[in-house]
Amino acid sequence: MEVNMKHAAVEKCAVVTGANKGIGLETVRQLAAQGVRVVLTARDEERGIQATSSLHKLGFSNVIFHQLDVVDPASIRSLADFIRHQFGKLDILVNNAGASGVIVDEQGLKALNIDPASWLSGKATNLVQAVIKQTYEKAEECLNTNYYGCKRVTEALLPLLKLSTLGARIINVSSLRAS
Repeated sequence: MEVNMKHAAVEKCAVVTGANKGIGLETVRQLAAQGVRVVLTARDEERGIQATSSLHKLGFSNVIFHQLDVVDPASIRSLADFIRHQFGKLDILVNNAGASGVIVDEQGLKALNIDPASWLSGKATNLVQAVIKQTYEKAEECLNTNYYGCKRVTEALLPLLKLSTLGARIINVSSLRAS
């Protein structure tokens, strides 16, 4: 039975956006460990290549890198074309790329020594607000990345997901600090 599961996993192809660190990188690692061919994407090409290289050193040769800026339609088209020519279909899309929408004083946040799980509750909320600056530009960046970027990537890759014979999946990830 395990041989069949591994064989099926080898046939799967996944894309993870915003995958050069944090939740995205761990998602790539977990999928690769299951034998899934994974396209690790990142806006910053150097960081994406470094992340892919680190996974290759761990033995995950089934991970490849493709640069992707989810707010750039040409970049999204390039990824869709790459997947179409390289794999012919897509089984899993993990929309993980994100922007926090605020400017955080990292030193000030560390100095508060507050458990991230309590940032949105009670007294901690007021303390955290003191080290966060909100601007129109950051809010716009957040919407363009977290909503429109996710929407455009999904729209561009949907035709490839529809070609999956294994049951395509779309997973949308969000986090408090886009990390």
